[in-house]
This record gives sequence, structure tokens and C-alpha cells, in this order.
Amino acid sequence: DGEAVRWYRLAAEQGHADAQCDLGLMYEVGVGVSQDYVAAHVWLTLSTSQRNSADSNLIVHARDRVAGKMNPDQIAEAQRLARRWDATHPREP
Repeated sequence: DGEAVRWYRLAAEQGHADAQCDLGLMYEVGVGVSQDYVAAHVWLTLSTSQRNSADSNLIVHARDRVAGKMNPDQIAEAQRLARRWDATHPREP
């Protein structure tokens, strides 16, 4: 599991939406990493922003499930981190 997290993280940091989703789900349940809802929310948010509406709906549901386990400060932190990541990782058109 730890090796999978390593590879997912490398791909996620390159902007790969599937890897971002998978990494977010691993953080949600604590597989290969310590459970971290803020990190889960960040990666799921980033993944959602790159998908078409049909695919996005599934990831939004997962992100909302994670948000239901978080307090408002954690959600605000996750949103801030996702915006910062987006600002420093421009996407190709």
C-alpha cells in the first residue's frame, strides 16, 4: 500500500486526475498513509476539477462524503490548499 501511495502521489503531483482521486481515497480510509481528511478532500477536489460532468459526479460524492467527516476549519483549510495547488500547477489547455 505504501508503494502504491508513492506512485499515486508522483502521478497526482503531475496533475493526473485518476491518481489524484485514488490518492484522495487512500487518505480518506488511511490505506498506506495515515488517515487525513484534509488531504483526502484536497486530492478529490483537484481530481474533480479535471473531469467531465459524469465522472465528476462520482468524485464530488466522495469528496462530500469526506467533508461530512470534517469540521468547517478543516474544510476551509482543504479548500485553501487546493486553490494554492491549482495556482502553482497550471494545467495545459
